[in-house]
Amino acid sequence: MCGIAGVISLGEVAERLVKCIHNLEYRGYDSCGVAMVNGGPQVHVRKNIGAVGEVSEKERFSTLSGHTGIAHTRWATHGAVTKENAHPHSSCGADFSITHNGIISNHERLRSRLSRDGHNFVSDTDTEVIVHLVEDYFKKTNSVEKAFVAAIRELEGTYAVAMITSHEPDRIFCVRKESPLIIGLGADANYVASDFNAFIDHTKRVVFIEDDEYAQVTHDSHSIKSISTGEPVARDVLELPWDSEMAQKGGFPHYMLKEIYEQPIVVNSALDIDEERIRDLARQTVEKTLTITGVGTTFYISQFAQYMFSLYGGATPLALSSDEFRHLAQMGKESLVLAVSQSGETYDTLTALRHAQKLGASTAAIVNVMGSSMARMVDSLILQGSGPEICVLSTKAAMSQMIILTRIALEAGVIRGVISRKVANARIKDLRVIPETIERILNEKSGFIHTIAKAQSHINHWLFLGRERYYPVARESALKMKEVSYVHAEGMPSGFLKHGTIALIDEKMNSVVFMPPKEQKELYDISMSSVEEIRARGGYILGIMLEEKGKPPAIFSDVITLPKAPAFAAPYLQMVAAQLLSYFTAVTLKRNIDRPRSLAKSVTVA
Repeated sequence: MCGIAGVISLGEVAERLVKCIHNLEYRGYDSCGVAMVNGGPQVHVRKNIGAVGEVSEKERFSTLSGHTGIAHTRWATHGAVTKENAHPHSSCGADFSITHNGIISNHERLRSRLSRDGHNFVSDTDTEVIVHLVEDYFKKTNSVEKAFVAAIRELEGTYAVAMITSHEPDRIFCVRKESPLIIGLGADANYVASDFNAFIDHTKRVVFIEDDEYAQVTHDSHSIKSISTGEPVARDVLELPWDSEMAQKGGFPHYMLKEIYEQPIVVNSALDIDEERIRDLARQTVEKTLTITGVGTTFYISQFAQYMFSLYGGATPLALSSDEFRHLAQMGKESLVLAVSQSGETYDTLTALRHAQKLGASTAAIVNVMGSSMARMVDSLILQGSGPEICVLSTKAAMSQMIILTRIALEAGVIRGVISRKVANARIKDLRVIPETIERILNEKSGFIHTIAKAQSHINHWLFLGRERYYPVARESALKMKEVSYVHAEGMPSGFLKHGTIALIDEKMNSVVFMPPKEQKELYDISMSSVEEIRARGGYILGIMLEEKGKPPAIFSDVITLPKAPAFAAPYLQMVAAQLLSYFTAVTLKRNIDRPRSLAKSVTVA
């Protein structure tokens, strides 16, 4: 949710450190700061509120001197967005400095005790207790490592911490518990970060720190130990498959638009995932009782998968939002929990998986980040291979997940015998039309969708309506609208309309209806009945549908007509049109597209 970076080298690291947190700015952008050891008795800290570029210029980050530094970009959880609450945080003597992601749940008790012992707190954050706790233990032990470990053992909650100190200026101390932290091994420097994007310009060689482990990193070495035992831990060095060029905008004005345009490639990648991996996971969904879980976008993708399993897979799995998972899930050894996550670090989903494992369930995941916490903890894994997704909003990763889950559902149907291999292959053939059709939508329909978005940008209330598999597409599309444009939007089944929501229909409420193709006659007819209900009350209706013979029904106020494609492909294509609608609405309203207010890319706190 926030971004941690650390660099240690034999040379100056200030500029490299600033670039690291600039690369992490999509994870948090309320405030930022840098701490540097430069041979003196104190650690030098500069920080302020605002974006990295703005604060770096104001606080002159680049003029800091030193070969060991840590930095942070913050998304506020404890304490307001102020300079005092920005990271890094310092000890009373300014000889220790710390950055932290996560939440320390016992911070109030620790703060009270440390205050009584004479420590002076200058922020409202839970993070500050960590650095004072280390300082307190250092006075008793005169050992930085012993003080660090003793302090960590007192913490309750979730955390990734990076610390530097003038007492040992040639190393970075770091620790992880349920919040991501990795080590990057470079040619002339080593790195610590909450996300490999921080140092992707310099190295792809990484070492993952696991929960309840701490590490010491120097310019040319690293060591990992267990917090509980103090014993060394051996860990392999991995090579990441991504590079810095993949994480650049490539000429697009925003990462969101770039990632929307990357969806043809992403769909092909999802369709090219080895059949045996798909078949193995499908077999598990047949052998066990399946629950699919995610939160936010990935919950709606899980709901979409629920429909695909019900329609083609021969069973209706439970789809649960991972933040509510432990309150609803009943499972045991005969259960399989399939988690969906772009980052593989989503706190609520990791918590759901841990809960499932405690109850004896098998676990699986579809994630985009190799070596992420989720990828390493589950029994079965499918890496979706979508490439870096930098925009806070998920577009291409969500599309990839829909395709992969559809493939699993179709394979499950074949295993169960409810559909034939011929039918499954026909549906996969339909999916293979999607990349080319998305390209046509992007090339031929973007201007028209932009025109609609501009014309309707004054509307502050939207309903996104769909039936059957189009219902989760409506929910995900409404989420995109509110995330990026700050416009109120609700996604719901069309059938809900006459059970209360229709009272809201007036000239200030727009509706988007995801229309099934006419060949899905029953679904088409009941969807049209909702359109008629809205029109009867004078509401604006934007229809999103595939091209059909003849003109679109005149009952719609506007229609986004997508290129002709198989009916099976319709919901995937309609989601792309809705992404563009949200994007162009936000552009018209001059929103911060890639970093919407109050949001962060990977939510790693409760």
